[in-house]
Amino acid sequence: MTDYTEIDFSPLSALSGDEVVTHSPVSDIRLPSGMVLALITLDNGRDHTRPNTLGPATLTELGATLDTLQKRADAGEIDAVGITGKQYILAAGADLSDITKVDSRDTARLVAQLGHHVLGRLSDLGVPSFAFVNGLALGGGLEIALNSTYRTVDASAAAIALPEVFLGIIPGWGGAYLLPNLIGIENALEVVISNPLKQNRMLKPQQAFDYGIVDAIFPAANFLEDSLRWADAVLGGRKVERKNEPGKIERLTKWPIAIKMARGMLESKIGTVPRSPYVALDLLDKAKSGTKADGFAREDEALADLVVGDQFAASMYAFDLVQKRAKRPVGAPDKALAKKVTKVGVIGAGLMASQFALLFVRKLQVPVLITDLDQARVDKGVAYIHDEIGKLEAKGRLDADTANRLRALVTGTTDKTLYADCDFVIEAVFEEVGVKQAVFAEIEAVVAEDAILATNTSSLSVEEIGATLAHPERLVGFHFFNPVAVMPLIEVVTTPKTSEAALSTAFVVAKGLGKNAVLTADAPGFVVNRLLAKVMGEAARAVYEGTPVAEVEKAFAPLGLPMGPFQLIDLVGWKVAAHVQDTMVRAFPNRFYANENFHALAELSEVVEKDKSGRVTGFTKAAEKVLKGQVGDSPASAETILARVQDGLAQEIRIMLDEKVVPAVEDIDLCLILGAGWPFIDGGASPYLDREGASERVFGDTFHHPPIRGVASRG
Repeated sequence: MTDYTEIDFSPLSALSGDEVVTHSPVSDIRLPSGMVLALITLDNGRDHTRPNTLGPATLTELGATLDTLQKRADAGEIDAVGITGKQYILAAGADLSDITKVDSRDTARLVAQLGHHVLGRLSDLGVPSFAFVNGLALGGGLEIALNSTYRTVDASAAAIALPEVFLGIIPGWGGAYLLPNLIGIENALEVVISNPLKQNRMLKPQQAFDYGIVDAIFPAANFLEDSLRWADAVLGGRKVERKNEPGKIERLTKWPIAIKMARGMLESKIGTVPRSPYVALDLLDKAKSGTKADGFAREDEALADLVVGDQFAASMYAFDLVQKRAKRPVGAPDKALAKKVTKVGVIGAGLMASQFALLFVRKLQVPVLITDLDQARVDKGVAYIHDEIGKLEAKGRLDADTANRLRALVTGTTDKTLYADCDFVIEAVFEEVGVKQAVFAEIEAVVAEDAILATNTSSLSVEEIGATLAHPERLVGFHFFNPVAVMPLIEVVTTPKTSEAALSTAFVVAKGLGKNAVLTADAPGFVVNRLLAKVMGEAARAVYEGTPVAEVEKAFAPLGLPMGPFQLIDLVGWKVAAHVQDTMVRAFPNRFYANENFHALAELSEVVEKDKSGRVTGFTKAAEKVLKGQVGDSPASAETILARVQDGLAQEIRIMLDEKVVPAVEDIDLCLILGAGWPFIDGGASPYLDREGASERVFGDTFHHPPIRGVASRG
């Protein structure tokens, strides 16, 4: 058993040079019964846009505070300890900027041990401890609560989660042991593993209460007063029910079955390359037996291993891109230049156009007009939008008044003169230059001279689409990803003629829609589709050589993408994929693979067969008929296929940087993370390609200087 009091934590002081220290002042509160609760309020002295975080200096100060409180408890001066945070925030977890400076496994272990030493004290003060979760509680913030004896939550708290697995590590300050023993293994698997892997899903306070993570939930208006009254009742003997706490039978029977099922699910969904979900799974498995000290010691070793590993280093690079670079897009003009958008026009009323209209009306809450060739299509589009608003209302995401107001803001017509007062008009029509030019010519004759026009083309030249406009400077590329409501990326495409006002408006609108915008030049496929076309093309090449579809899908697994290439093609649509491949082959015939049979396959209603988990297992009989006589008898090995796609991506990214398609390689990685689901543990494509040696093989160098720690090329 580790005696944390005997450990020298002084080496961690080197990590806290830039730390914004979260202080732990204490105030004594006399409860209605006359008992005294010493209340710690975590506060970093900044406004609520800078959350409390837990770095070495913060933990050391909190540890000293708890030492003092234990002495006071021993002396009979206090009857309980409470811990809460400044307004809206308990704590957002460990100070990750500190952890990235860790230089050895021994230092990484000290980070885990210091957290256990300090937070573990909350259950060992000689008096009960109460965590009053008054706001955001992530990672170490939630582990403060888990280490306390009792917990309450503010019903308006922003989010509660253990997101560590998303970042390539594990809950290492008690979460992996304490949570399953508090709420049962199945609930713990959801919180620790499933939610982080679902785009880092968080819990709302009511969910945390339903799971049993917290013992009581109170409205924001009197949260602290209600919590203190509740704590007083508990101290006076009120029983706290914990219905999800696992009993002997669950530990013996349900626990191992749940772990086995979770392992199978992980293997089928994410493969075996990501380390942290499996390390977390092992810790949760072992939490069913042994002491808390054993559990904490296991977390110490697991966190030490992961923090110095390449997947965490890459994750932190990706996290930095998403948290910082995405919020301040490189190349975005001054937002003061943006045109105020008071009405939006959407050309088209099909599914994609209707999804746009729904997003614009929900997020911008301005009038949205949709048009199409005939009234029946328009009515269908409006009905879809109204229906989706109804679903949100039924789920409680919108109240009745808001839902009715949003419905009233959406109108549809075949009369394009009604676009006259639109400030921002986006097209979602057939992916052909001539068609897009024709609709824009019609609209330009109607709208004001300073109205912004946007095209959602996925791979066509924006400049060519605008070539027939009287004012091509007003046209900007505004490329969404499917599904529109979920995918966080918009590629904002500029041409040599695009005005600063049009670009600025596009960035401001994207932010208003809750999306991250990345600036890209007007190059074929822009960023995401250009690189996915490389992935899909290499998959097609392998099939035409004679490699079975299932083997090709397996060969791509080490890339860590959310799905294999044919599953991806099936999702985006075979017609769309064939069109993108055609565009890329026409632009770069020597670098992109395509086959005319793709168009024949694209005409089929079903092209691939899948198993129960949704994995592609082969082609349908109809597809095999189309391919008959076209497939060779020289199947490629998995190693060959993977090396070809790695080298192809490294080559294409290098060319895109030389051509200044984006300002820097970080923007390519950001696009792939946000638009293609490239995993955080790879850090996007470029650190992965450096690590695998593809950058060195293709252009004799690496993308990153110095290479991202642990993600450098093998040479």
